[in-house]
Amino acid sequence: MTRILSAAILLALCNSWSGLRAETKSDQEQTENDPAIVAADAQLDTLWEEGGFTEGAAVSPTGQIYFSDFGQPFDARPARIMKFDPTTKKTSVHSADSKMANGLMFDRQGRLIACCASPIGGARALVQVRTNGSIKTLVGRFEGKRFNSPNDLVIDRQGRIYFSDPKYVGPEKMELSSMDVYRYDPDGTLARVTRDITKPNGVNLSPDGKTLYVAETDNGTAQAETDMDATPGRMTLNAFPVKPDGSLGTKRVLVNFGKQTGIDGMTVDKMGNIYAAVRSADRFGIVVFSDTGQKRAYIKTPELPTNCCFGRGDDAKTLYITAGKGFYRIAMKIPGTHSARPE
Repeated sequence: MTRILSAAILLALCNSWSGLRAETKSDQEQTENDPAIVAADAQLDTLWEEGGFTEGAAVSPTGQIYFSDFGQPFDARPARIMKFDPTTKKTSVHSADSKMANGLMFDRQGRLIACCASPIGGARALVQVRTNGSIKTLVGRFEGKRFNSPNDLVIDRQGRIYFSDPKYVGPEKMELSSMDVYRYDPDGTLARVTRDITKPNGVNLSPDGKTLYVAETDNGTAQAETDMDATPGRMTLNAFPVKPDGSLGTKRVLVNFGKQTGIDGMTVDKMGNIYAAVRSADRFGIVVFSDTGQKRAYIKTPELPTNCCFGRGDDAKTLYITAGKGFYRIAMKIPGTHSARPE
């Protein structure tokens, strides 16, 4: 693959992995921040800005923060997973070749699980990232067909992994006929849990594990690097009841972004508020929604945000954010929750 095509894919990723990039307006119509969510004087702290395109923030059982970083252009270097130590404030490389790892999360055994996307030799699978940074595939096919481009995941208390499988960019041909959400169980069982989302992106769970949140972020094409005039589809935040067996109930739309770009990744606090990386043309940043979809706060980011997570222990009220080429944090009022290993 030529560098020109790789650069085109990167541009399309930045513009279309989570929607369409557009010129932003000034900070008009600001959401009045709920003081119960974020202090009026809270400031975004820059931790690291040496990446290409950052994604997938996740906290380890010991409180270190891991995040994905894609080269710019893609073939400048392999995609990698970075590790940030809140104590030393040092960022280091955990995996020098992550096979296009995107969304990350630690399971209840402390294993780092990742969704690996498809472009430029990506694993195109749900994987385990070993402690030495190497990749082990957990599952890469559904009914004999390769996944599209696994994107984000969330793990519940039973160890069940829900993950999204859209496709935004890259020349790889889709083998599946749709872009869906799956559940991978500890016994190796794989099930498609919903086809009621045209293009799923970020996923997360409510604190009690009884609701699965799914971002529907449909840019209208699976190859944005060549299909530049695609008509976007639905841009929504949705809630699905989770039944005891892990299957899902009927979808509820919490937020409809209309013609604006919706959500990439998201996280949840202990009170059930949803912290969403919104890539809207009007105003991008982290938007905090109640569990009924009401806006409660807005945090402006330097560039288009991709994902966020809370720390652990004494750092539980710190929100970590991936955006553009960087990694940031800000103090919040409510501690986060971690579905696989609740504190």
